[in-house]
Amino acid sequence: MEIVQELQPKPTDGEKEPNERGDAFVPKQSHRSTPRFREYKWWFRVSLYIIFLLVGQSAATLLGSLYYDKGGNSKWMATLVQSAGFPVLLPLLFYFPPSTKLTNISSVTKPKVSTLLFLYLAFGLLLTGDNMMYSYGLLYLPVSTYSLLCATQLAFNALFSFFLNSHKFTPFIFNSLVLLTISASLLAVNSDSEDSTEETRGKYVIGFLCTLGASATYSLYLSLVQLSFEKIIKSETFSAILDMQLYPSFVASCACVVGLFASGEWKTLEKEMEEYQKGKISYVMTLLWIAVTWQISSIGLLGLILEASSLFSNVISTLALPIVPILAVVIFHDKFNGVKVIALLLALWGFLSYIYQHYLDHFKAKTDRRDAVEVSGGHIEIC
Repeated sequence: MEIVQELQPKPTDGEKEPNERGDAFVPKQSHRSTPRFREYKWWFRVSLYIIFLLVGQSAATLLGSLYYDKGGNSKWMATLVQSAGFPVLLPLLFYFPPSTKLTNISSVTKPKVSTLLFLYLAFGLLLTGDNMMYSYGLLYLPVSTYSLLCATQLAFNALFSFFLNSHKFTPFIFNSLVLLTISASLLAVNSDSEDSTEETRGKYVIGFLCTLGASATYSLYLSLVQLSFEKIIKSETFSAILDMQLYPSFVASCACVVGLFASGEWKTLEKEMEEYQKGKISYVMTLLWIAVTWQISSIGLLGLILEASSLFSNVISTLALPIVPILAVVIFHDKFNGVKVIALLLALWGFLSYIYQHYLDHFKAKTDRRDAVEVSGGHIEIC
């Protein structure tokens, strides 16, 4: 499936699905279902989801850094709160009940329950490892460096999408991959220029590798989710996407609870709460809002997957990364030296290169659809 096809407004109830030639959607005979009005509604929903994703991800990253900065030290607790807030999404199941409509094929056998259980279990464990690596990265790296390193997820996403989702590998995508790789490499060697002991340099390397691994795992997760929707679930309803979020998050939360007790970190939580610099209430509220803001981010992510594609949601997720280092300098007084400035500019350049490729694909698809409609109209006149 082409990237650009997923970036178009999807038909609502009462509208016909686009045919194989890519003809425009045929709306109801109503002034509220005109193509222009439908497109405005689509852009409004997408804009709202983008705000949720940008605000949620930025706030969750800063709050996670605050947790470590003020005395928090439990990696398993920091990992747990990234998935444990999933119950706040449960009310959405009542507003978006399961639908029997399928996206492309009118009659397809539903996937076996055992297949879905294995899928959700695998994704849950994958999310657990991903969240744990993010926790180590946020613990051992300045939040500005951490955020810039997360920009490499676009490069990983381009690679995984090429092999798993058959997306095109264009010169602009390749340019983005190279720029983001250089940006990450600059941050990797930047630790040598800072005054630090051998121990802190070792932690920096661990944080660097964990953040890089987390970015790769996150990109792999999104590509596998898209592949699962296409090959196994074969449904793009909002309830199906909610299931994909809720059940893996439940598995990830259970795995984190097991890790919390198996590692013995649960014994130190009471002491950690008492010694938290902002007080016990602030400790609880920080963890609570980390969980909530990650779920706000998930709502935005789910919405963009529903309205556009997983690849587009990853692009928007990367857009938040340059925002966080600036906020970190103001809030946490992180150092922002020349190397980080260059890394930030290269990451932005790589991001814009990636976005420009989306623009080209969107323009080409729009032109192709218009030509197809004109040709179809010409055939009708001849008949």
